Amino acid sequence: MTEDAPRHVRPYGDTTGDGMIQLSFTLPVAPGPHAEAAAAAFAAKMGLDPAMVVHAKGVGERFTFFVVYGRSPVILDLDEVKVVEREFPLLTAKEINLKIRSRLKRRMVVVGATVGTDAHTVGLDAILNVKGFAGEKGLESYRELRVVNLGAQVDARDLVERAVSERADALLVSQVVTQRDAHLQHVREVADALTTGWPARQRRPKLLVGGPRFDPASAAALGADRVFAKGTTPREVASYLVHELPAGGPARRSR
Repeated sequence: MTEDAPRHVRPYGDTTGDGMIQLSFTLPVAPGPHAEAAAAAFAAKMGLDPAMVVHAKGVGERFTFFVVYGRSPVILDLDEVKVVEREFPLLTAKEINLKIRSRLKRRMVVVGATVGTDAHTVGLDAILNVKGFAGEKGLESYRELRVVNLGAQVDARDLVERAVSERADALLVSQVVTQRDAHLQHVREVADALTTGWPARQRRPKLLVGGPRFDPASAAALGADRVFAKGTTPREVASYLVHELPAGGPARRSR
């Protein structure tokens, strides 16, 4: 935050600092005047004053979707806002390859999958596949990385078993489906499977997690080593893997 930037802020709607916000939600109420009054009352209980229903649309016969506009009393102290800062430099593909080769004396092995009931592989493929994401090629394009992409709906124990057989250095788990916190449950299943199923004599791989609804600060609670939020690029993942490489140690033959 710069010296001339305000420390305490409120949302901007019509005029600076007026506290006006817009939010949307669905209520299990049939469309009509009663539903709109219920939406206004609900928003008022959230602290919006006034709370104005500016849009209402029925979703079937028993639900209504609303957009509400109103003034929030909340004032935010920016000094209380905490974020997970990237503590490692973003490297070029050449730098990443050179560091892997010089430290490991072999190719690094990355095994990736979406786990459990999640059938979405867009995020996984964006990081792993050669085509990549945001103008960057995926991890498959790095000469010193060997990528094993297991695709969608992989059981946590099967993922760990495959990682053991591949002698993986890192597991990359991508989760998009978040209903009933399924993404959190599946990541914990992978962490538990790693704890119980990884050979004691092998160095445990890094567990990397990514998806649009993950909090980067939740890694420890999930049993992961790193959580990447939406917008993460392949180069950022590769740079992290290099940052976490051991400084030395015996080389291990990759298969």
